[in-house]
Amino acid sequence: MTAKLKIAGVQMNPSLMQNDANLALILHHLEEASAQGAQLVVFPECSLSGYCFESREEALPFAESIPGPATAAVVSACSKHDVLAVFGLLERDGGDLYNAAVLAGPSGMAGRYRKIHLPSLGVDKFVQPGNLGFPVCETAMAHIGLNICYDGCFPESSRVMALRGADLVVLPTNWPTGAEEFAEYLVNARSLENHIFSVAVNRVGQERGFRFIGRSRIVDVTGRTLAQASVDREEVIYAEIEPSRARNKRIVRVPGKHEIHRFNDRRPDLYGEITQPLAKETGQS
Repeated sequence: MTAKLKIAGVQMNPSLMQNDANLALILHHLEEASAQGAQLVVFPECSLSGYCFESREEALPFAESIPGPATAAVVSACSKHDVLAVFGLLERDGGDLYNAAVLAGPSGMAGRYRKIHLPSLGVDKFVQPGNLGFPVCETAMAHIGLNICYDGCFPESSRVMALRGADLVVLPTNWPTGAEEFAEYLVNARSLENHIFSVAVNRVGQERGFRFIGRSRIVDVTGRTLAQASVDREEVIYAEIEPSRARNKRIVRVPGKHEIHRFNDRRPDLYGEITQPLAKETGQS
């Protein structure tokens, strides 16, 4: 496991239904970030295809299998530059459609994730909920958990991955107007409560009337923001982390007088309601 890991977050403006052009941008930014010493390069949700599709039928032609052409191209670039990369795409698996993210590395695909929590927005209105659980990918650089956008609103997601040994959770996003508080507070809270690093990478620009709000960020295990992007510009942010810091959940503030343990102090015997489904609201008054 590497002692230090330099992360790049690529805040870009993908073009809807332009997979080839978006892939070219992903490969360009991956090469440039690796030249700056980045070892993990993270791209937004649906960075390959765009997000604001208006039907399942419209989205399907822009979905790919995993592995497939785009993942092969990114894996090849990762091998050439000796880096890891996370990017978002639409996955087609037989007749099923998923909002997915792939972790590619020098030796091939290191992991993939299918978005589990789906808002009524964009392509998420037409995809199936993810069925791969919350993976933690063990790489030579760090143990990396994968989520996508709205998943970050559910603290159970990051907690499960932290309990499975994640050093950091990577969150490709498409935060639109209205998600400013999520960007500002929740990513940092997920890091603080689990004592893990977080990398949230959003897009910018407009797509079919939706404006995306940037604010990509890399967050320390204490919840402190290490790097943050603007609200409206394409740019790349960088930060260096020490993955081993996430593995010690014991925090000593005053020896013998003020010590806490993020995991040992939990009371799971009292958390049963978290796992119980609620009756769904009908929307009627």
